[in-house]
Amino acid sequence: MSTTKKRAIVSFENMSEELAAAFAEKYPKGFNDYFPDLIKYDKPDGTSFYAVTVEIPDAVYMVKIKVKTDDAEDIERWLEGEDGDDEGGSEGESLPDENISQYSSGDDDAADGE
Repeated sequence: MSTTKKRAIVSFENMSEELAAAFAEKYPKGFNDYFPDLIKYDKPDGTSFYAVTVEIPDAVYMVKIKVKTDDAEDIERWLEGEDGDDEGGSEGESLPDENISQYSSGDDDAADGE
């Protein structure tokens, strides 16, 4: 008797506790771990989504991951220096993380005074 596992698609935000635990076990470092496994799937309506495969004892899931892709018009505006980000900083430069202070150990200010 052959038993096949249930197959389903679920969004990252709607995973069951069991699936979330399996996801965390397979990808303990989060984004850096699952990025190489991320696959783009095209839907019949012309849209697409990205997902990774996670298996639990009774099922195999495609877990949809929200991915922001670059828009050609966004890239063109950025190349022309019109990225729409008016929040300080040098012209044409931006920090990869808005909360850069989280990386400070607090010792940096003391080192500057010496």
